[in-house]
Amino acid sequence: MELRSTGSGLERRFARSPGREIKVEGRRAMDAREACKRWRGCNIAGQFAAGVARRAPIERRGTMEKRMPPTPQPGIMEIALYQGGQSALPGRDDVIKLSSNENPYGPSPKAVEAYGRAAYRLHRYPSTDHLSLRTAIAEVHGLDPDRIICGVGSDEIIHFLCQCYAGPGDEVLHTEHGFAMYRISALAAGATPVEARERERVTDVDALLAAATPRTKLVFIANPNNPTGTMIGGNEIARLADGLPDGAILVLDGAYAEFVDGYDGGVSLVDGRDNVVMTRTFSKLYGLGGLRIGWGYGPQGIIDVLNRIRGPFNLSQAQLDAAEAAVRDREFAETCLAGNRRMRAWLAEALAEKGVPSDTSCANFILARFADEAEAEACDAWLKEAGILVRKVAGYKLPHCLRITVGDEAACRRVAHAVGQFKDARA
Repeated sequence: MELRSTGSGLERRFARSPGREIKVEGRRAMDAREACKRWRGCNIAGQFAAGVARRAPIERRGTMEKRMPPTPQPGIMEIALYQGGQSALPGRDDVIKLSSNENPYGPSPKAVEAYGRAAYRLHRYPSTDHLSLRTAIAEVHGLDPDRIICGVGSDEIIHFLCQCYAGPGDEVLHTEHGFAMYRISALAAGATPVEARERERVTDVDALLAAATPRTKLVFIANPNNPTGTMIGGNEIARLADGLPDGAILVLDGAYAEFVDGYDGGVSLVDGRDNVVMTRTFSKLYGLGGLRIGWGYGPQGIIDVLNRIRGPFNLSQAQLDAAEAAVRDREFAETCLAGNRRMRAWLAEALAEKGVPSDTSCANFILARFADEAEAEACDAWLKEAGILVRKVAGYKLPHCLRITVGDEAACRRVAHAVGQFKDARA
């Protein structure tokens, strides 16, 4: 029997020849009943006839021509994988981790309690508009909640900005020792990252303005900066915002803004201009680095654009509840800030006495400077032998430095003592 018809006509021919065999090129023989049964299982009438009777023989695996591998978008392969701070040492359970700028006092007990309560609602989808958290942030900082967007860490807000406002042919400007995610997010969007020099590890506004061109769409500065710990004043930031090309957005990364007394992180600049956005995080002061929660504040039009690409459920209810409890617990936040101020000053002075200088830090870490890269590497190895983890920052073009998180008093005393022993051993 030969297959020539499709649709109901094919089925009738199968039915009239129940015992006859059907031979199809390249396939085994089958009787009409089997062929009819297979045809009926198809979702599209005639698919079996078209696929079996007319198709060329199928090439088996191993005989197919080699295909070209999938090609990522331009810029993706230029991205170096982000390296976080080391968190463990093999064979040791007494490690002091001072490599990731975490809050040594942990999260607010109220945030821990809120996170635990959320466990009973894991079967429910979270809020899509984050209204409760946005309202809490707005009340604490005196902001308009409609101009706040929440994300998976401030990293996601940075990524949103690059996705929405930069692309092939555009430039994203950042400082010499700026946060690695600026470059990564720019390349992921197909844009070109451009680096402006700093002046003695401090953001140089003149250098940024000189590097800006009509192709500049975003300018990122961390204030205070990571990993340097330095910052510039409000007048300099305003001069930068006012001097940028039309259409360029200034992004103030305020991950460490809470550690500066009297600093609003750029709120006044955002409120007074249409080209300034501020980002913040719950990972540092609030001790919620393990939950990854951040937020941004900006002009209504920009926030509306960012929300168009934000996933509707990008934050879980546990994240939202813990963050809200944390930001509302001002007493615990003030206790953490007081501890950081005290131990930051103590640690910087203790290191300086041992011959390790640092710039005045406005954050929760010290950038310790050594004579050269070799000495910094040797000190890092010495500290690891003592069970202390700090952060090497050669990837930030500071190979002669080590970034040391300000821990609690015991941790600060232990790292200062170990650095002193290292320096004495090399004397």
